[in-house]
Amino acid sequence: MHRLFVAVPPPPHVRDALLAAMGGVAGARWQRDDQLHSTLRFIGEVDRHAGQDIAAALGGVHHPGFDATLSAPGVFDKRGRIDTLWIGVAPYPPIAALHHKVDAALRRAGVPPDTRAYHPHITIARFGREQVGAAGFVPAVPLTGIGFRVDHFALYESTLGHDGADYRIIERYSLD
Repeated sequence: MHRLFVAVPPPPHVRDALLAAMGGVAGARWQRDDQLHSTLRFIGEVDRHAGQDIAAALGGVHHPGFDATLSAPGVFDKRGRIDTLWIGVAPYPPIAALHHKVDAALRRAGVPPDTRAYHPHITIARFGREQVGAAGFVPAVPLTGIGFRVDHFALYESTLGHDGADYRIIERYSLD
């Protein structure tokens, strides 16, 4: 079985800025350089044949490249407990349109539709049971407005381990 997701890998200058901004939040498990990405669609566990169908379906996604910027930090919670600290990705319309096209391609490959609201972001930290001040996180260096060109997206495989997840790009897909 393969645990898959589709994401936009940020370029080196964005990853460097994100890494430099990390720190100052008790209990945070900060993401490593190779873990930084903006998820377009989580797929989950699939067998090899389904993975091949997914990879082929994603090759049919046509979308223009676009310029994006980092935006304000935010958090996700589960049952009132913050579990994720992230930096937003803007503008919403072009990345949301890409998300919808990826989701449509995955549905054609037999993957059930995603029913969760889509919020473009890059996760920078995760939390266990205890976190202090994550909701009021102020990056160590300014991030808002750091721009980058989105000219491709990728299919990733995720392997869970003791030190968090390891991500490997299986296939890259160029945008028009």
